[in-house]
Amino acid sequence: MARRCELTGKTVQAGNNVSHANNKTRRRFLPNLQVTTLLSDVLGNVRLRLSTRAIRTVEHNGGLDAYLLSNSDAKLTTEGLALKRRLERAQAKKDAKAA
Repeated sequence: MARRCELTGKTVQAGNNVSHANNKTRRRFLPNLQVTTLLSDVLGNVRLRLSTRAIRTVEHNGGLDAYLLSNSDAKLTTEGLALKRRLERAQAKKDAKAA
């Protein structure tokens, strides 16, 4: 499983450990990923592997549905786009049943 946020695409970054003697050794900066279950009004419970920043952003935007619908397709990852399409299809099906 890749160390990558499923909504924002935040991934591993590379850099250097720099000692007091200015020796440089390569290191990796890992994102703080959490497996979380988000509640969607249309889809129900959705389990995702998100960075903590993405979790805060989703909550700030009013939930998973609002976050996906308010963001452009260019800002979402492939997993995010698939979830957005699933959400739109389920919303259209729900609206068709109500009408």
